[in-house]
Amino acid sequence: MAESAAWTGILLAAGRGRRFDPGGQQSKLLMPWGEYSSVAVACATRLIQACPLSIAVLRPDQQELQRQLADAGCAIVLTEQADLGMAHSLRAALLQTQHSAGWLVALADMPCVKAGSFQAIRRAALAGHQIVVPEYQGQRGNPVAFAASCLPALLQLQGDQGARGLLNSALVHRLALDDAGICQDIDTPDDWHHLRHNRDN
Repeated sequence: MAESAAWTGILLAAGRGRRFDPGGQQSKLLMPWGEYSSVAVACATRLIQACPLSIAVLRPDQQELQRQLADAGCAIVLTEQADLGMAHSLRAALLQTQHSAGWLVALADMPCVKAGSFQAIRRAALAGHQIVVPEYQGQRGNPVAFAASCLPALLQLQGDQGARGLLNSALVHRLALDDAGICQDIDTPDDWHHLRHNRDN
């Protein structure tokens, strides 16, 4: 559909995940997840279902993850500035897709988000809301949608705060969803074990 093609999905996957493995030997994003080869591929697959044109932002040293996400259907954007914070990864993706009608921004360590939630957030954005933030029982979650009008403000973001300042603005439309997955990320091995055991297929 022309509408969905005009939007871009952005999968932020360049973090080092030091809480999962301080030694950096094991990437949480490469851990297996059900029928998917990895946590990141599970996230990418659902993002692509909502936004067929999707890109993943990674560091140059994440070769295996690059391969998996490219095979899943993501275009790959590499950044040397990932360690400066999430805003720099987001900026790298935005600079490659400045002419999009908007962006659906997802985190690669949140494999419990239901496919229908990605679709619902995109639909709310297409209905005219400039920023769409999902909520589960009053708790803010991810992914988040931004219309093209937000690009100048997004390009000004710095550090590891991501788009947090924008998400507190009057432009935000809060979308209540019956999906605890929008608030569940994987930070530690215990998170992975717990969420994998309890995941809802």
